Amino acid sequence: MSFINTLKNKYKTGTIIEKLIYLNIAIFLLTLLITVFQGLYKGEQNFLVEWFSLDNNLDAFLTKPWSIISYGFLHADFIHLIFNMITLYFIGNLFIQYFTEKQALTFYILGTLFGGFLYVISQNYFPLFEGINTTLVGASAGISAIFIGIATYMPHYQIKIRFIGFIKFWHLAAIWLAFDVVGLIGTNAGGSFSHLGGSLFGYLYVQQASNKKTNISTIFSSFFKRKEKPLKTVHKSAKRKQKTVKNSNQNQEKIDVILDKISKSGYDTLTKTEKEFLFKQGKR
Repeated sequence: MSFINTLKNKYKTGTIIEKLIYLNIAIFLLTLLITVFQGLYKGEQNFLVEWFSLDNNLDAFLTKPWSIISYGFLHADFIHLIFNMITLYFIGNLFIQYFTEKQALTFYILGTLFGGFLYVISQNYFPLFEGINTTLVGASAGISAIFIGIATYMPHYQIKIRFIGFIKFWHLAAIWLAFDVVGLIGTNAGGSFSHLGGSLFGYLYVQQASNKKTNISTIFSSFFKRKEKPLKTVHKSAKRKQKTVKNSNQNQEKIDVILDKISKSGYDTLTKTEKEFLFKQGKR
């Protein structure tokens, strides 16, 4: 019981990166347990994987739209899990030194989302994948978003790698992306597309943040932003303004003369022109 409590305390007090690692491990152990029990009853496929993995088939995807996110918490095997979690631990902890934990979660979730969309689109667009049914699992798209995000933010940051020495972050990012580009026609082409989708999100987010546009909605709005027409500026002429003031003063002087004439001689002494002028001024 103390072991369970220790795990609970570690989860509660851990960073968002540690919580993501614990969650991924817990889900993997659950899927492993289900696989063992289904195997005893000759079950063909793990129902958890079946319901939460991302299908390349659009019809299948529409029956379980949540899979565009949930696939990022599933893993194919132990090696797949370990590799991803080690990468997430080192890259993620570096990330939260410069960004908030909330942003780290955002990168992971929306990187997974972008990766999932690019996977589905690519599998249904390119002739190479025609007639092939595949499913996608793994946290790599979310991790790619975090990795490329921090590499974009500080490309010249150096880390020391054993037997190699110091290497800049952008060099590692370039190697990471190169493997994904080469893998687009490999056996894990779908995974490579999802990695690139996550990387694209990480790059776009940091580019927006560097321009002081840290709201996530700007990432999406940048794709659909309508070009605004420039406002029409009306320039007022100083000469015209002076002319208007001058005319106003002249009219007032003329009104004063007419009113003075009325007070001395009466209204009937006004000429037709004076009466019309006074009438027009009274209507303004």
